[in-house]
Amino acid sequence: MSIKHALSALLFVTSAAHAQVRMDEGRVVLPSFAIDRTEVTIAQFERYVQATGTVTRAEKEGGGFEYGAGWERRPGWSWRKPDGQTTRADMPAVHLDFAEAQAYCRWAGGRLPTGDEWQKAGFTELRDAPPAPWAKGRTYPWTTGDSPQAANTSDPDPWPRAAPAGATRQGVNGLYDMGANVWEWTTDSTDATGRERRTVGGSWWYGAFNMKADVQAFKPADFYAVYIGFRCVYDLPPKRLNTNKTPP
Repeated sequence: MSIKHALSALLFVTSAAHAQVRMDEGRVVLPSFAIDRTEVTIAQFERYVQATGTVTRAEKEGGGFEYGAGWERRPGWSWRKPDGQTTRADMPAVHLDFAEAQAYCRWAGGRLPTGDEWQKAGFTELRDAPPAPWAKGRTYPWTTGDSPQAANTSDPDPWPRAAPAGATRQGVNGLYDMGANVWEWTTDSTDATGRERRTVGGSWWYGAFNMKADVQAFKPADFYAVYIGFRCVYDLPPKRLNTNKTPP
């Protein structure tokens, strides 16, 4: 992590200028559903809070969690100030438990993805005419393609902690940060109670291994921490039948 801090001052300006995504650029439409292009940001969650009056558990309960000598509560840390300090509005919204993430997605007209949906979007190129070097129908070993390079892991890179939306390498299906940056909630559960939910993608705290598709990282559904964010998926309207066609 110390190498990351040393590199961040040198490389941040370049990375921030590279492939920044406006928060209103929205979603990528795939054959079966649409998905947020980036992780839900502070600015997006702020609009939800203003509309609904939501106060999150991290705010009510004294702050979110970070891992130190075990899980430690950090006073004042919440989606507003992920690391206790005012930050950019395009940073991922974290310190949100499963229910809070799901509530946002429903407000936005979507829902949290299943593990299968997330994996399909993150690893298999589904666009009809993807730009080079992507190939339609190919399943890649990493969400960033043939290697995890330029994802925000614990390896040396420009970001000492989380990266803003669109700062890292654009990946499969034109999505950002499906691997690394922050873990993302899915609806997969260990049993019918839903007490634990699967998080996917890894985070800036870990090496690239946790970006892999087969990682099974279940967390208590009521847990929230600086490492966990989310994105939403959206069901597509059914295709209308063309009643003007002459039957065969």
